[in-house]
Amino acid sequence: MDANRPAIGPLVPLEVFRALPKTDLHVHLDGSLRLGTILELADQQGVELPASDEAGLRAAIGCGRECGSLVEYLRGFDVTLAVMQTEEALERIAFELAEDAHRENVRYMEVRYSPMLHTQRGLKLTAVVEAVLEGLARAEQTHGITANVIICGIRNISPESSYRMAELAVAYKGRGVVGFDLAGAEADFPAKHHRDAFQLVRDNNINTTIHAGEAYGPDSIAQAIHVCGAHRIGHGVRLRENGDLLHYLNDHRIPLECCPSSNVQTGAVKDLAAHPLKLYFDLGLRVTVNTDNRLITDTTASRELWLVHTVMGVPFREIRSMIVAGFKSAFRPFHEKQAVLRRVSAELGRYGDDGRVLDDGLTGSSPPPRPRASAELEPEPRGAAG
Repeated sequence: MDANRPAIGPLVPLEVFRALPKTDLHVHLDGSLRLGTILELADQQGVELPASDEAGLRAAIGCGRECGSLVEYLRGFDVTLAVMQTEEALERIAFELAEDAHRENVRYMEVRYSPMLHTQRGLKLTAVVEAVLEGLARAEQTHGITANVIICGIRNISPESSYRMAELAVAYKGRGVVGFDLAGAEADFPAKHHRDAFQLVRDNNINTTIHAGEAYGPDSIAQAIHVCGAHRIGHGVRLRENGDLLHYLNDHRIPLECCPSSNVQTGAVKDLAAHPLKLYFDLGLRVTVNTDNRLITDTTASRELWLVHTVMGVPFREIRSMIVAGFKSAFRPFHEKQAVLRRVSAELGRYGDDGRVLDDGLTGSSPPPRPRASAELEPEPRGAAG
């Protein structure tokens, strides 16, 4: 046993985490492609890639490699975006992302991307949005996974372009788009410059989340909350540097979209053991665990939860609470969330603190496809309100 790992009892294997119902609220479309799909699309479209096979492409993109900064991390997207400039490619990539998530029992996901990055070959913004929505809808019809869209403005492009993305989010409200985000290079590009875009989406009662506290300090988080009105915070690693702001987020139940492995890659934390996720959870914040970029970070939703358990020392019973927090924090209507929470809580309640399925009188060790119980697992630690 690693002497530096907190004592949490027997470790639950990764296979159990794959079986758990879960969410992925922070996943980028352009960072979550299959390597084989990139190669096929590049061949079809005549796009030159830095490598001609999956191993070489993985190395060129830097999948899972520590980059040292967010700016370096974002360079990998140059490769993926090159093959994401047609409707057919976008529909396929969206479908495959949802399909991959379904295979590890992700029940609900929110896929984020910036449509303006997919117009290099003349696609209209509306065509970009509709292609992605069609791919996600096909995945729902085929696999039953629910996936919605968050449209992103980009900090380091321009406030005017972010406003255009906000207009697009308004146009597709109720048609699969459930939120608006601000992504891109954080340092030197403050969220306050994009306040008009966020005013527009808030005026239209659209949910907002902002990347903040990833590559800049807590002032970035404060701007996201107080200037732009963010309902969730993407990453929030540096929130711990301002205790007063931390308590504000806690008191107002503003969820954190934590992406542990990605934060190591970008240098936001030196390693997983130094990540503040467990501290935030212990203080009562609403913590959700997400992938960020399945390809660029070389991860899955199950793996991220498993690493929180095995490396950060979070007991399995608290992992269940983090999963529930993901479903509670989704940008979905309240009545939909309540119905899903009842089902998911019943499923999670079938697992003991050691990760084993409790005896419920059924034969076999695998849980049935639909739970029979309806009692909810405790929604969050510390008695937090819904």
